[in-house]
Amino acid sequence: MNMENTYCEAFDGICCRVIVTADNNEILQRAAYDATATPGTVIGRVEGGIESWLNGDETPDGRKGAVLQIWYPKEDIKKFEVELSYRIRQDILVKPFTALFDASKNPAGKMDMMRDVGHCGDGYEWEEENYGRKMIVVPIAIPDFQIERDVGYMRGIMGANFWYMCSTKEAVMEAGREALNAIGEVKGAITPFDICSAASKPETNYPWIGPTTNHPYCPSLKKTLEEESMVPNNVKYIPEIVINGLNMDITKKAMKAGIEAVMDIDGVVSVSSGNYGGQLGDHKIYLNELFE
Repeated sequence: MNMENTYCEAFDGICCRVIVTADNNEILQRAAYDATATPGTVIGRVEGGIESWLNGDETPDGRKGAVLQIWYPKEDIKKFEVELSYRIRQDILVKPFTALFDASKNPAGKMDMMRDVGHCGDGYEWEEENYGRKMIVVPIAIPDFQIERDVGYMRGIMGANFWYMCSTKEAVMEAGREALNAIGEVKGAITPFDICSAASKPETNYPWIGPTTNHPYCPSLKKTLEEESMVPNNVKYIPEIVINGLNMDITKKAMKAGIEAVMDIDGVVSVSSGNYGGQLGDHKIYLNELFE
């Protein structure tokens, strides 16, 4: 398998790291997956991912939990608070018997959850000291949702990526699963798109859509584009793994783990990454340097 001598572009971002807990695995998984299901930073919203799953002895309230990261690409804390609140209110608060706790590490600042989440209680919400934390109790029909009043935000790295070019459909899924499992072992990293089938580019014929398809890398356009096509002859699929990490070291460690996981999978022809000539991202991460 060949690894191209190239780099990805990564971006500075802000994120919160929270713990969601629930009474049972079914509700916990629904809340965790729903809250992180839509990667939206390319359209001005937040994106997220599941960092890890927790046993009861690892959570503030003794129930099973999940560590979630929610990210935003701009240093606009007020906008971030609002977008974060949508995910909490629509995807977590509405699930029976859930709670949310801050899990930030060395936060750059804190966000008060009362205005955009606590006031879902319409003025009847109250505060309690529970689990050694200052909690907002929001009265709802299946009583009651609890959320820690202050949630920290941190600065990190988002949008790092690698492509694994495949000759078979089976390789897309097998190598993708192996990569996600390997990255999941790296504490502090998430994959907001999981196996992504739609690499994009910043320039577009339709600016109201935002980023559109990275057409030189679409296998179905190889004959149409002729010399403009960047798809190798023996490649039929180009999936992408996008990685966000709480710092650059974590991000690089996760990239390396994911690339190593796909290297020996039958049908994986080469590994590359998406970049825009170094003109868009805040950071360049060279693939070869990950293995030095």
